[in-house]
Amino acid sequence: MLLPLCVLLLASPSLPRSSFLQTSSLLGVSDALSGLFGGRSPPPPSSPPAPRSLGASGISVSPLALGTQRWVSSDFNAPDEVECFAILDAAYEAGCRTIDTAESYPIPSSRDSPEGSTEEVIGRWMEARSIPRQSMTICTKITGATNVSPASLRSDLMSSLKRLRTSYVDVYLLHWPQRYSPQSNWGQSLAYNQQGEYRRRCSFEELVTTMGQLEKEGKIRGWGLCNDSAYGLTKSCVLAKALSLPPPCAFQGDFSLLDRKAEENGVLEAASPFNENTGFMAYNVLAGGQLTGKYLGGKAAGAPPRGRFDTRGWGGTLYRYRSGPAADATKRYAEIARSAGVPLGELAVRWALGRDGVSTLLLGHSDSGQLRETLAWAEKGALPGDVMFEIDRVHMRNRNPIFANDAVPKDFYGAGAIGEPIP
Repeated sequence: MLLPLCVLLLASPSLPRSSFLQTSSLLGVSDALSGLFGGRSPPPPSSPPAPRSLGASGISVSPLALGTQRWVSSDFNAPDEVECFAILDAAYEAGCRTIDTAESYPIPSSRDSPEGSTEEVIGRWMEARSIPRQSMTICTKITGATNVSPASLRSDLMSSLKRLRTSYVDVYLLHWPQRYSPQSNWGQSLAYNQQGEYRRRCSFEELVTTMGQLEKEGKIRGWGLCNDSAYGLTKSCVLAKALSLPPPCAFQGDFSLLDRKAEENGVLEAASPFNENTGFMAYNVLAGGQLTGKYLGGKAAGAPPRGRFDTRGWGGTLYRYRSGPAADATKRYAEIARSAGVPLGELAVRWALGRDGVSTLLLGHSDSGQLRETLAWAEKGALPGDVMFEIDRVHMRNRNPIFANDAVPKDFYGAGAIGEPIP
């Protein structure tokens, strides 16, 4: 009889909802309603986050991990090798000992810093500092799409191991799927289009079999997917288990205050411990720097670039973080941060750390000072419940602002600002 009673009480015109929820005699009913509809009371602020495991793999990751995409890249403010060593030193000392990289890093690359240079920097640092290998969790990625085949999974891994100066990596991921998917590689479109399909060089069966063999040989401890979908994750897990092979232990995805799609498109449901039990590694938590607040307001004439969004080239491909809806949401989140007495970047990081299913945040830094700042934010734990709810209120205005755009040119005929397919 609980549900009819709850519905009757909520529908009563004589008892406002606020009074209803504040009436002590009805608090038990309120809690029951939350349980019925999947809600919950806001959690209190937590203690500093402890290391977490990627699913059932036993592979431990630090709550904050080092993202390395821009290390020694041709970006105007990218950290050079000396600064990368300083970042790594500071992170190691602070207990942040998870590194994420890829064979294609740095991005953007150049003749002086070709693809693979970032892995080489990490390898030289570990060797120079005599870092015990077992004290680090190193993740790297193979370039996706038609680059992926049983042979390339092995050969590309061997090249990464050589550059990293190690005999194994902890997690080996596909940078994007071995098949077409709307979100394969930072795409702007969420719509599946059959015309985008292409011939695959690697089937799901070949993928899980090859990864299982590499794990058996001790060259990897686990494997994962990046920029994939709930379909790709579930298919890989179910097939691997059916073949008595290790399923993926990690999934990397774009995740921030401006991009919560993983919570609502089935990815985090599939990754849940109640389902496939896969660790979720969030990247772009600061939305390419947008959620630091440094781009709020216009750039003064003649002022130096505030970041890559003020430059031509690579920064231009990230325009989705600056669309009208994204800019509006960013301003609203900045106001919440101001009211809470914290920087916008801190709001973004602590929000992400407090989300269900998130194993680690992959954060890129231009210098060791930025790293120390984000580590200090993380030590404060989760945001207060009232602040989390104010964030949700902004989210409800536009559930995915970076995939909304109020400035699509009429003459682009199905293409966005950089030629990518839309909608």
